[in-house]
Amino acid sequence: MHPRRPDGFDGLGYRSGARDEQGFGGAFPARSFSSASDLSHWVTTPPDIPGSRNLHWGEKSPPYGVPAPSTPLEGPAEEPFPRGGGGGVPGQSSEQLNRFAGFGIGLASLFTENVLAHPCIVLRRQCQVNYHARHYHLTPFTVINIMYSFNKTQGPRALWKGMGSTFIVQGVTLGAEGIISEFTPLPREISHKWNPKQIGEHLLLKSLTYIVAMPFYSASLIETVQSEIIRDNTGILECIKEGIGRVIGLGVPHSKRLLPLLSLIFPTVLHGVLHYIISSVIQKIVLLILKRKTYNSHLAESTSPVQSMLDAYFPELIANFAASLCSDVILYPLETVLHRLHIQGTRTIIDNTDLGYEVLPINTQYEGMRDCINTIRQEEGMLGFYKGFGAVVIQYTLHAAVLQITKIIYSTLLQNSV
Repeated sequence: MHPRRPDGFDGLGYRSGARDEQGFGGAFPARSFSSASDLSHWVTTPPDIPGSRNLHWGEKSPPYGVPAPSTPLEGPAEEPFPRGGGGGVPGQSSEQLNRFAGFGIGLASLFTENVLAHPCIVLRRQCQVNYHARHYHLTPFTVINIMYSFNKTQGPRALWKGMGSTFIVQGVTLGAEGIISEFTPLPREISHKWNPKQIGEHLLLKSLTYIVAMPFYSASLIETVQSEIIRDNTGILECIKEGIGRVIGLGVPHSKRLLPLLSLIFPTVLHGVLHYIISSVIQKIVLLILKRKTYNSHLAESTSPVQSMLDAYFPELIANFAASLCSDVILYPLETVLHRLHIQGTRTIIDNTDLGYEVLPINTQYEGMRDCINTIRQEEGMLGFYKGFGAVVIQYTLHAAVLQITKIIYSTLLQNSV
């Protein structure tokens, strides 16, 4: 919710200027890079790629290593990320490796969130909308067993169905947010000098975005829970077609139990805004803790070059991971209610999550959000709100494992290049 760079930040380094005259030079004396160098206050900040927030103003340069007295060949040890020119091939190759590895880290995280974790999302949603189920699948062990049964009876497609529609929903959400922010004074980001009015306008923008994406979210939800046994081969744009048809009242016939979109606005916006607020707060707190820990280790000059480079990329990935995990766990009961309201009356046939084969119809008759909550609590108990929670455990365990493996690979590459 905040800009990622302070004013005056220009990429790899912080050039001397007004801030030098305000005490930065006195607190952190200059260190010589070469006889012809005039970079008195160079900040060791990693290349500017998505995921890098490790900005430390006024640190000694570099915060690790022993300064090289003279030869250009020892430049990379003094300046791991040279700004260009005659730094030599080793420095340039180190910078290229750093950029490439940072891109790979972000790509691995996106792949895990949207592709590798999709089977967990499919099973989690099927369990949430299956009010018939006797087995709640609260642990990952039963989830793995039912996943194996689905894969054995229906093939791998049963676990990756609807993945294209989830990307479409994300694209519609981003596009709607950008268009609304362009034609309205609603801010897309909140500055450091925020006020309650600015936060309210920003949350209003998010709410309008969720309303625009709501019919497409419903269509995507149907694709992810619909059984492959009776499902026709639909195109990748079927989600858009179904979403537009839901708005204008055309397309696949629905039953009389279908809730109008107006009655779905409040639970959809409530879930989306709460998810956004919780994620943003957790992410900010985790980033603050990690950056303070990194800053203290740099001041103590006890950080290795490899660890300093890792600190450039992984704090934000860890913060995103923690934010998504906390928001999904806290809002899981509300998500269960939301999915049941969206799926009601759509004549959707889901897989039997008790047996791993056969299919079941969705014939709920909830009158609204309050009636859905009361019915689940009375008929299924409080644990009924957490059906399929074991899939969340598997999803974030996979995510954590991929982040750890990526970190090990990145550390190995850096150790070989430093």
